[in-house]
Amino acid sequence: MSTFEFLFQGILVAMQPMNLLYAFVGVTLGTAVGVLPGIGPALTVALLLPVTYKLDPAGSLIMFAGIYYGGMYGGSTTSILLNTPGESASIVTALEGNKMARAGRGGPALATAAIGSFVAGLIATLGLAFIAPYIVKLALIFGPREYFALMVLAFVTVSSAFGDSALRGLTSLFVGFALAMVGIDQQTGQARLSFGIPDLLDGIEVTTLAVAMFAIGETLYIAAQANRGEDKVEAVKGSLWMTAQDWGRSWKAWLRGTLIGFPIGAMPAGGAEIGTFLSYATEKRLAKNPEEFGHGAIEGVAGPEAANNASAAGTLVPLLTLGLPTTATAAIMLAGFQQYGLQPGPLLFANNPQLVWGLIASLLIANAMLLVLNLPLIGLWVRLLTIPKPWLYAGILLFATLGTIGANPSVFELGMLLAFGVLGYIMRLFGYPIAPVVVGLILGPLAEQQLRRALAISQGDVTTLVTSPIAAGLLLVAAAAFIIPLILRIRGRGEVLSQLAASED
Repeated sequence: MSTFEFLFQGILVAMQPMNLLYAFVGVTLGTAVGVLPGIGPALTVALLLPVTYKLDPAGSLIMFAGIYYGGMYGGSTTSILLNTPGESASIVTALEGNKMARAGRGGPALATAAIGSFVAGLIATLGLAFIAPYIVKLALIFGPREYFALMVLAFVTVSSAFGDSALRGLTSLFVGFALAMVGIDQQTGQARLSFGIPDLLDGIEVTTLAVAMFAIGETLYIAAQANRGEDKVEAVKGSLWMTAQDWGRSWKAWLRGTLIGFPIGAMPAGGAEIGTFLSYATEKRLAKNPEEFGHGAIEGVAGPEAANNASAAGTLVPLLTLGLPTTATAAIMLAGFQQYGLQPGPLLFANNPQLVWGLIASLLIANAMLLVLNLPLIGLWVRLLTIPKPWLYAGILLFATLGTIGANPSVFELGMLLAFGVLGYIMRLFGYPIAPVVVGLILGPLAEQQLRRALAISQGDVTTLVTSPIAAGLLLVAAAAFIIPLILRIRGRGEVLSQLAASED
């Protein structure tokens, strides 16, 4: 069947009443957590993993994707009104958006962010639908060597794309590898690193680790910074609607941001942060009045927000077709797939086409829902910023604990939840990314299995790992994945830092 036929079938799946409800719940939760500073979509999806493990897989994954898109939308509200980006991808939005809010133009800033997100999400989701089948056709010819090289690329991706240091990312990744070795060896049946504890024979639960590292660790980290000053929320003054001049200055920035954000999000070492920095730099270069940048230029909000949401759809390209997570939320979604015994990749398109295409089609519906939710209800989202943080994070801690008990009622599991939560707090404290730990736990056993198969086929000849053109190409991309993010970050951040210095002067 053609892509149009698959997409039409996916729309039929996404339009089922229960799936529409899941999408609505997802985008509402995503917007709420995006608005709240310090809480991102990765934390929310991690919290919901143990709660949704008995639900329908398609509905749960649709809800997770809605949270991802909604979190990207909601993050702009915090950046513009509070000057506190909830995620690194919203840093650039705060530069111009908060200046617009202080000047009494918070409404147009929020409007251009919402409409730009809708335009970018729509175009990028269609791009995902048409590009994914070609990548799947290529991946279907993979053997053990190619899959192992793909896993190496995934490991390099998570170590270089998350955090500011590739060395720290690798350290976190090897922590995940160590945890992945706990349990029964898949090929020999021998117990490894179980230390005689029966509860460890089944290995470390991905759900427990994800909830502990993202929710418990984040709660402890925020509680340790309780003496921070109060954040000032800029009131939304004047009309929420954009003027004709605002529209004229924004629409080109939306398209440029989409064209920048989507391919960078789809890159193995991409991510939303890089696209927003490059979009901001591009808009400043092309602006008719570059002197307005740093004082509330609407292009500086429109372009980066479009790039931010386009990269969210782009991130799903390597996740769904190859099983490569390039953001923390994608890593948690990978855990969500495995929770239902599903492994993202080419076989997922072959074996579960209704689920995959229903998920892709649901993004189009979620995008429309988000536009309806964001503009009329902006006053409601702003009120969320007044929730006392002790109440907020105490609720997260309680929800995480109850969810873990519901998924696995075991005292030992609760002990691991606390232990991994403390580990997550320590890693955050010293600047180590936590997403690579989850990815190492998920993909480590798969990489080990494919490596053993490749060596068994070649009778132990290691050189055969690079004799395959596809495997050699993937390994070269993995090597480049260390270099490309550094170059892009240096170029993009150089522009932003110079802008910050100019604004301080």
